[in-house]
Amino acid sequence: MKRRYILYRRKLGGMFYVEDTETRKQESLGTKDRAEATALLNARNESVRQPQLNLQIAKAYLAGTDSGVSKRTWQDAFNAIIENKHGPTKERWQRAVKQEAFDLILPLIIIETQAEQLFACLKAGTVSTNVHLRELHNFCISMNWLAWPIIPKRLWPKIEYKPKRAIRADEHQRIIEREPNPENRSFYELCWHLGGSQTDVANLEAENIDWNDRVISYARRKTGSRAFIHFGPAVETILRSLPTQGFLFPRLALLKEKYRGQEFRRRCAGLGITGVTLHCYRYAWAERAKMCGYPERFAQEALGHNSKAVHRAYARRAQVKLPSLESYERQAAEGCIIQLPQFSPEKHGNGQKVG
Repeated sequence: MKRRYILYRRKLGGMFYVEDTETRKQESLGTKDRAEATALLNARNESVRQPQLNLQIAKAYLAGTDSGVSKRTWQDAFNAIIENKHGPTKERWQRAVKQEAFDLILPLIIIETQAEQLFACLKAGTVSTNVHLRELHNFCISMNWLAWPIIPKRLWPKIEYKPKRAIRADEHQRIIEREPNPENRSFYELCWHLGGSQTDVANLEAENIDWNDRVISYARRKTGSRAFIHFGPAVETILRSLPTQGFLFPRLALLKEKYRGQEFRRRCAGLGITGVTLHCYRYAWAERAKMCGYPERFAQEALGHNSKAVHRAYARRAQVKLPSLESYERQAAEGCIIQLPQFSPEKHGNGQKVG
């Protein structure tokens, strides 16, 4: 096994030094005596020999079931994940691997990687680096490319996203008034009223509208579950101005998510509106629902039970005056509160064409 440290003596002064063959770092031993210098050198090499020996033994055992264990790098792990992803998720991973922070670990052998090297990658990166490196690390463990976690689960840095805010009503109104494209304007209006994700709203079709029951139903792209949303006069006015067959937003439906987002950011930048994206319409919808006393279970049905927008809005101490359960029950009995209609999935599964 190659020795980690080597000994040499400088002509000037006759002092002995050691050099790390991996880092090329040189350090004085503080002695001119060869016997003492040799003893210090052997002690340093012995301190690193045992861990390296253990690693070699582990690699020998693992090679019996996985011939690639001694050559597989983090780049190979990235390639394996990307190959098994599809659609927008695959595109996100393809962008992630290009982050400069990952350049620190891509060429490293997975089984030889130290925790300090992963921490250096995390420190040099962003929240996205943390998210993707966690999943990459867990993927390697699941594939038995790692016999044990390099970083224990409890020691991973906490993922802390930048705070997001909802679009205010006045900001939305300014966006609508300034938007010259009718399709974009209607799209933003529906995002405001429905609170759907930009992809779900952009891909709505005329067949998703049931005019008899005044319901929009569609399958969420993210979860696959169906949403059934009752609409009022304001949404009806918007829907009446849209195509009666096929996509309600023919141009936007064909655009990738990032391009729809770029158009929206340009519009906001021109108005001096900062800190919002199209996704902030979901936060706005959830906060409006909370402020007017809309039951949380209704909001969960509309936005999804696992929606962060619902959890955030309904967990906050909003400035609302909550009615007593007694008065709420009385209003419900008198028909003053709109009850959530019960719909049959068989009836609304494919929707009905616009009349």
